Amino acid sequence: MISHGGTGQSQRGAALVVGLLLLLVLTLLAISGMNTASLELVMAGNTQYGQNAFQAAEAGIGHSLQHGGFNPSAGIEGPTTVTVAEPDKYTTTITPQLGGAAQPAMWGSSWDAFSTYHFEIRSAGVSGRNAQATNFQGVAIISPADSTVTPTGSTTALN
Repeated sequence: MISHGGTGQSQRGAALVVGLLLLLVLTLLAISGMNTASLELVMAGNTQYGQNAFQAAEAGIGHSLQHGGFNPSAGIEGPTTVTVAEPDKYTTTITPQLGGAAQPAMWGSSWDAFSTYHFEIRSAGVSGRNAQATNFQGVAIISPADSTVTPTGSTTALN
């Protein structure tokens, strides 16, 4: 004959309930971890697309510096749209600054030997998932002196 003693009647399935609760907690932790990992993967992808848009905008500035007209009398040049690598592309616009007028050289060194013209390059990069970045670059072009521009700091001719 098998004897269970007096403890068999007081347990009544408590181990089953505790085991099921622990299993539920572990399942919730696993689901939460998977959701967090999925969200982090999407965030990393968005960061990568944002960097692609930034790099496309930088490529647009580089292209404009290399191939831009930089003619102050021509007005706004562009917009120029170039596809870098599908789906990344950029659009650049070159705009003369200060009304396209020649700016005098700074007084003190070669002050009447050259003038400068100022331009602004606006480059908007777009990548997959419609990530966008807009970069600006200022450019000063040195040119021969413009006789109609008085150098900064000079007031009268010296005798």
